[in-house]
Amino acid sequence: MRIITRGRLKEFWELHQQARTPLENWYRISEKARWENLDDVRRTFPTADLAKVKSGGVVTIFNIGGNKYRLVAAVHYNTKTIYILQIMTHAEYSRGAWKDRF
Repeated sequence: MRIITRGRLKEFWELHQQARTPLENWYRISEKARWENLDDVRRTFPTADLAKVKSGGVVTIFNIGGNKYRLVAAVHYNTKTIYILQIMTHAEYSRGAWKDRF
């Protein structure tokens, strides 16, 4: 999969150092993947889930670092592209305000 953009990961782990290794692992695994659908994603990341956002679109949520962080992505299976939309702590994710951004 092509991932847009690794820079978002780096920005996050510069603020949350403990997130670096799990985010790098997610990136390395996801980059090699060739997912066709959510079932394929869940074979790699069993806790991945979908969420509907304000725009009416659907995003994929990845639990990162033992559920300490959440990565929100738009996965475009047809172009084999993952757009990283946001990374946040579990507490930030639970507040739910992120859904209004997309």
